Amino acid sequence: MAVKIRMKRMGSKRNPFYRLVVADSRSPRDGRIIEQVGTYNPVSEPAQVNIDEELVMKWLRDGAKPSDTVKKLLSSKGLMEKYHNEKYSK
Repeated sequence: MAVKIRMKRMGSKRNPFYRLVVADSRSPRDGRIIEQVGTYNPVSEPAQVNIDEELVMKWLRDGAKPSDTVKKLLSSKGLMEKYHNEKYSK
């Protein structure tokens, strides 16, 4: 099973709100998820990003691949660098 960390759209029309979720890559965007690992609100000023760092690191270690957008959000929080340093320091 290929697992991805991606965004699930919530909110109303023209007022998006996203949940960062871990899901099987074959399931639809708003379909069944395995676990919620954070939220992203692009409407607020500045955009709010809440991420459970320990859960994200656990899933990255277990082989979950982040989508391009999620990778940018994780990089802005410094998690991709942390994961990269942890992975290649061994």
